[in-house]
Amino acid sequence: MKKMFALAATAMMVAGAPAFAATDAECQDMWKKADANSDGNVTGGESIRYMSFMRVAGMTVATEGTITQAEFMNACKADAYKARQADAGAPLKGSNSFTEAQAKDRIIAQGMDGVTGLTKDGDGIWRGTAQHAGKPVQVAVDYKGNVVTANQ
Repeated sequence: MKKMFALAATAMMVAGAPAFAATDAECQDMWKKADANSDGNVTGGESIRYMSFMRVAGMTVATEGTITQAEFMNACKADAYKARQADAGAPLKGSNSFTEAQAKDRIIAQGMDGVTGLTKDGDGIWRGTAQHAGKPVQVAVDYKGNVVTANQ
């Protein structure tokens, strides 16, 4: 009986732990790529996607538009920069409380830019256009934060 409780407790701890937390080495590698000009901060164009990821994760930085190495590493170790897979059947209909800016952050965090024309439709889904790998795509963000493109 004691073994069963110990096994159950271990299983609960494993299930509750993040499955793919970034390692220090992975975060350092990501930092080197993000800080392209090696000035010790991720700023300007370097920071756009990372700032979006951080806002989606509910994180803030001391100076908007500038991410220090310490801030970057903390966010990385918390898996803030991990792209999210959309739920099956997304975009899902439902009451959407995201603002236009929050929907745009989710789109940018998924690797797109040039987001334009976002409007919320009658199903509660933000729809617009973005650039992905240099090509225009139709994009949608549902009430759960799922981001999908027309070609997905």
